[in-house]
Amino acid sequence: MSTPATPPVILSMGDPAGIGPEIVVKAFRERPDLLRDVVVAGDVPTLQRALRITAPDTNAGGLMLAQIEAPADLTMAPPGCMAVVQACALDEPVRWGHIGAQAGRAAADCIRFAANAALHHQARAVVTAPIHKESLAAAGVPHPGHTEMLQALAAGHAGLSASAMPVRMMLSGPGLHTVLVSIHMSLRQALDAVTTAQVLQTIEITHAHFQRQGVSSARIAVAGLNPHAGEGGLFGREEIEVIAPAVAQAREVGIDATGPHAPDTVFMRARRGDFDVVVAMYHDQGLIPVKLLGLEHGVNTTLGLPFVRTSPDHGTAFDLAGTGRASAASLLAALDAALETTGRTIS
Repeated sequence: MSTPATPPVILSMGDPAGIGPEIVVKAFRERPDLLRDVVVAGDVPTLQRALRITAPDTNAGGLMLAQIEAPADLTMAPPGCMAVVQACALDEPVRWGHIGAQAGRAAADCIRFAANAALHHQARAVVTAPIHKESLAAAGVPHPGHTEMLQALAAGHAGLSASAMPVRMMLSGPGLHTVLVSIHMSLRQALDAVTTAQVLQTIEITHAHFQRQGVSSARIAVAGLNPHAGEGGLFGREEIEVIAPAVAQAREVGIDATGPHAPDTVFMRARRGDFDVVVAMYHDQGLIPVKLLGLEHGVNTTLGLPFVRTSPDHGTAFDLAGTGRASAASLLAALDAALETTGRTIS
């Protein structure tokens, strides 16, 4: 048995009732080079079913599964086989397109496996296929999504509270990166979350991420909250009293942050090259521009974790689940982002 020079990337299969299993197997079929770098944390029967659904006339398109016991066993998988660790317990594959505790529990177990592998240096990055938040809640998981769950797991591993390990969501599309001050909460709660401390922390986390990527001083545009960034206080004073002080404090420590900029034009300006990244004040403010560029290109990256984590920029698509028609393009973009950050071949 050979030992990998570096650990593999772990790909969690997502909600088994959604398109996650299908796009996972499609990704490997479309890109066989991934077989040498990526291990799937999932359910073998569910993934076998996905193989049959996505290639019904070609004997699963020539791709086969190989169940392994641990990520380090990737090199033992036969050539041409997708390596899978049985990371969850399902009595039988769940029904496509249905919310349920069983599916949510299986998805959560796969996320935990992937995160623990990364935290124990058995994986060099984590890529997550989509989950359904209602199924996660039905399973009793006390986190609204991947980002918060991974934050809690990483903080717990370090012996910290979740608040002591702040994370942020960065969505990336063609020519545009945007980082969110707040993530999964109501709009009313999101408005309350726009504080000087929160905005400054987001700027700092963004700056640190780009430094790790080799960009010594990323040009960070900070969006305003109100229309036209408040028009000098006519449409709200958050820009004057909350956001501008955060930008000023960031600049005092050498971070190239500017703003608050009018939120209706700042994303366009970033895409044409004026800025490297936009800090958005709440979920939809930042995600709508990225998703408008095309879900097939979008990548979600969690900033602030002690390991690399990316995911596709779309959901479980229950209406497509089981049809074999879902595209793996965004998942492939997420895998490429993780591999480009951590190195491609473990041979």
